[in-house]
Amino acid sequence: MEIDWGLFGELFARTFSFWWVILPAILLGLIVGAIPGFSAANTIIILLPMTLAMEPEIGLIFMVALYASSRMGAGIPAILVNIPGTAGAAATPLDGYPMTKQGRAQQALAISFVASVFGGLLTTLIALVAMPWLSQVAYHLHSVEMIVIMLFGISLIATIAAKDTLKGLIAGFFGLMIGYIGADVVYETPRGTFGFLELYDKVPLIPALVGLFAVSEAFAVIEGESILTKRGMAAMQKAGWKETWEGVTMAMSRWWHIIWTSIIGLVIGIVPGAGAAIASFVAYQQSKTFSKTPELYGTGHLDGLVAPESANNGVTSGTLIPLLVIGVPGGATAAIMAVVLQYHGVTVGPDLFENQPELAFGAFTAMAVTYAIMILTVLPLARYMSKITVVSTTYMAPIIISFTLVGAFVPRAYVFDMYLALAFGVIGYVARKTGYHVAAILIGVILGPLLENYFLRALRISEGDVLVIFSSGIGNILWILLIISLFVPMYLDKRRQRQREQALPTTTDC
Repeated sequence: MEIDWGLFGELFARTFSFWWVILPAILLGLIVGAIPGFSAANTIIILLPMTLAMEPEIGLIFMVALYASSRMGAGIPAILVNIPGTAGAAATPLDGYPMTKQGRAQQALAISFVASVFGGLLTTLIALVAMPWLSQVAYHLHSVEMIVIMLFGISLIATIAAKDTLKGLIAGFFGLMIGYIGADVVYETPRGTFGFLELYDKVPLIPALVGLFAVSEAFAVIEGESILTKRGMAAMQKAGWKETWEGVTMAMSRWWHIIWTSIIGLVIGIVPGAGAAIASFVAYQQSKTFSKTPELYGTGHLDGLVAPESANNGVTSGTLIPLLVIGVPGGATAAIMAVVLQYHGVTVGPDLFENQPELAFGAFTAMAVTYAIMILTVLPLARYMSKITVVSTTYMAPIIISFTLVGAFVPRAYVFDMYLALAFGVIGYVARKTGYHVAAILIGVILGPLLENYFLRALRISEGDVLVIFSSGIGNILWILLIISLFVPMYLDKRRQRQREQALPTTTDC
């Protein structure tokens, strides 16, 4: 698979000529991503007759543009009203929503858009050029390595627990217990289902997501007149175009942060089944671990917003690599793309790059062009989107609950899931009022079952040998990095505390 720069140039020029396909896909993707429960995958399924009627190249461009824009759209409600549109945006509210409450919603949206676009654009260009090497990642990251990667994400519970260790750990383990509800993956024995058949496939993610974040937030904000603080309301009333530009410059000042966190997303995205949720949590955890100001995370910190947004958009190009290079879809959206391509007689895999290179490489050029167009079309909307935050909670809370309940119903079409979202809303509300972090609960719900699946798969392959988790060279390197990432913050905290103690006498003498 050699790099043909001439072909790349032709593909970029040709892809720009399909702007009439990309623009509607971007608009639809932003709307779909912003509605909890909807995603690029189920939207493409709904529009399947239309995509099947298109030419293969046009259909692929439409699906890729919809996929990329929906990933960005999921961060909009996460920032404005604390509702992650998808699991991939679950880490975004940790610092995005506090910025909104401070009256900095416009800045937060601009930062999110810039981090998403440049993270997605950078990783797409890297994928385009380094595809022969990146495609090998899926061959080297197996169950053992994925166990450690999962633990990177789950270790975010420990960093959240740093403020209140006992409550943080209780919330995290409570989330893990909820995540293990459902049929056992080996013997299909039901666990903790309380007789509900709807829970045999485990706790559905969307009801848990919107319940813990959105419904509980609606219960909490209805106690006041606005989701904004008094200072935040004053800041929003004075906000103009300057705040959008400030957000852009703030994000661009973190260009190195965008680069390395988006690469985390790219690598994790290449592994089939990993997904944006893992990437965003791992990126957030690593960002906080090696930050000089970890105590600012969760209070509206710039790096805490940049890391998950650039990482979950880095995943988009990564999921296409195993689909196009080895014929294995990296996620649900990629699987539907494979169905559409196969309908047109296109066989994905290594031969695609030899027989139809314009189609194989065209998917990545379409994604790069989509991100380039998005920054010009979406960024000006930050000012107007942020105005949602000044709406009174008298109207905001019922609207949030209504939309989230519909979003909980959509994925499986079970009324049970709407009741489940309300139940999680009550759990989230009680957790907020008693000082437990809902993000720690959600991490357990999302990553716990995935960790179990990879661990049991490794045990079955090794015939029950628990030491298999230390049998991989790459896995052992990851174990060392995990240990370092857990103990480095402790060391840095003690070092900073020692420096403050040494500086204290000098300050007193003055």
